[in-house]
Amino acid sequence: MMSTLPTTGSGSITDVAGIEVGHFTDTRRPTGCSVVLVRGGAVAGVDVRGAAPGTRETDLLDPCNAVNTVHAILLSGGSAWGLDAGAGVMRWLERQGIGLQVGTARVPIVPAAVLFDLLVGDGSIRPDAQAGFVACEAASRQPPAQGNVGAGTGAAMGKMFGMEHAMKGGIGSASVTVEGVTVGALVACNALGDVLDPDTGMLIAGARGPGGIELRDTRRSLLRGEPLQPILAGTNTTIGVIATDTTLTKAQARRLAMAGHDGLARSINPAHTLSDGDTLFALGTGMTQRSPGMTVLSVMAAEAVARATVRAVRCAHSLHAGTTWLPGVAGDAPRRA
Repeated sequence: MMSTLPTTGSGSITDVAGIEVGHFTDTRRPTGCSVVLVRGGAVAGVDVRGAAPGTRETDLLDPCNAVNTVHAILLSGGSAWGLDAGAGVMRWLERQGIGLQVGTARVPIVPAAVLFDLLVGDGSIRPDAQAGFVACEAASRQPPAQGNVGAGTGAAMGKMFGMEHAMKGGIGSASVTVEGVTVGALVACNALGDVLDPDTGMLIAGARGPGGIELRDTRRSLLRGEPLQPILAGTNTTIGVIATDTTLTKAQARRLAMAGHDGLARSINPAHTLSDGDTLFALGTGMTQRSPGMTVLSVMAAEAVARATVRAVRCAHSLHAGTTWLPGVAGDAPRRA
């Protein structure tokens, strides 16, 4: 007999009380950034599994360190250049009177992670401080747009055999509610590997075969000994934010971020490679006193991340940028071999 998880909710990270999401999408080339705002502050943790991360303010999230509250998390395209968008998020929060009180000043705490999208269009155009500010201006409690927006605008995936065989990545969101507690995730998928349905194991998107018509199945291709193209470290990466409305300690937030990577491993194959900077943040807004316990919260986090990753590619539309063509699942998708 099959059973189903008793879940409710509209299916996005904004189902979590206290969470807002805003995107900035650059019209000059496919890139952008996304911000997760917590005006009331949240306890946060982070876990980095990829070997080529691009991050900011992650050390302060260590449970041994002093700062307990963050006010936003930034996800951005533009590789390391995209970290500049964090200054714009700080500026916006400061204008709202939000931040850590330090004497007569307020310092907003904004950890961030970036993905590499410089090979899609003009790589000299990257998210900057103004992009981060505009993303905050656009933030709301509404379910965020998915696919080719924000940090997922220039994302590609299935790149093990070269960009000419890749497909369009994107950004997606999902949520899970159990016993009155919600865990949501926002994930920007720019993976080196393929994306698959974690329930069935069937490929959804990934590296295309030589004719560009069928999915080649990266895992099976590598196990057959097929040669892969040389891959530059850091030119991939899946980044995301997990949020829950229950109360967490910093140590528990870190554990939740760690559990979220189980969701990446179920939906991306291979995940956490030497060329990915896979990074997940976790937030606890403390808006409810209920808690199903860390074991259930961890299962919920992995589930929300897996669903959000799948949605990121299912909502991605095909992209033409210069000589680059990236077919998306939402249009022109290759079929499974």
